[in-house]
Amino acid sequence: MAESQNQWDFGELFSKEEARRVLSVSELTKKVKRQIEEGIGQIWVEGEITNLRRQSSGHIYFSIKDDNTQLSCVLFRGVRMSQRDTIEDGQKVVLQGSLTVYEARGQYQLIVKTVELQGIGALQVQFERLKSSLNGEGLFDTARKRKLPSINERIGIVTSLSGAALRDVLHVVQRRQPTLEIVLVDSRVQGVGAETEIIKGIEWLNSWARNEPLDLILITRGGGSIEDLWAFNEESLARSIFSSVVPVVSAVGHEIDYTISDFVADFRAATPSAAAEIITS
Repeated sequence: MAESQNQWDFGELFSKEEARRVLSVSELTKKVKRQIEEGIGQIWVEGEITNLRRQSSGHIYFSIKDDNTQLSCVLFRGVRMSQRDTIEDGQKVVLQGSLTVYEARGQYQLIVKTVELQGIGALQVQFERLKSSLNGEGLFDTARKRKLPSINERIGIVTSLSGAALRDVLHVVQRRQPTLEIVLVDSRVQGVGAETEIIKGIEWLNSWARNEPLDLILITRGGGSIEDLWAFNEESLARSIFSSVVPVVSAVGHEIDYTISDFVADFRAATPSAAAEIITS
């Protein structure tokens, strides 16, 4: 049986006739470079960014690493992408590009063409970008925010009927203002498509308020990870809150959690219970 040949067998760099030829460092480096560029081509690779340096030339140099090794990378000035200004040390990324050898150092490196941010880092970048964009449009302007009624007689709540947030709100209402009328709209508050259900709840309550008095709308849920709360960071929900004729109170997560919905709402409460305290004061 013929012995299989490894496709990365660098013995192929040299013919038998060349086996005893002494090469200069430059000649050897060029041969290795050609073998890498022709033999590997375009690749995808994942890792964590480290040692990132932005040069005055516009080029960005960095490495990606895993537990065992590092790979040098370069993102040239001419490669246009939104991530150029947001990538930083510590981010998990998937890169697409081509391997080559930087001949002056005899060091192989990745010429980056595409950057995909991964995990929480990617969500945080997406959050900051949308926050900046909507703020620039004026959706967060305090001048347009409406004061809440000093006395509320009827409110709408959009949340999960089985969630802890609703139980917390109702407990406070029962203690402080048991006569408060509540119009409940059941909605998922987590997962793909949850923002669509919340939007429908806001729209339904606005439609209902055209014929019946409604003092405000509360959108709320309990705490969770950034992924759990992500429905409240969707642009479509932010614009729905902004367009609501009825004032909107956002009470999402714990005191340290901030969502896009919090910034665009007429009032942000730190927790569901805090929202209920304010509404019934």
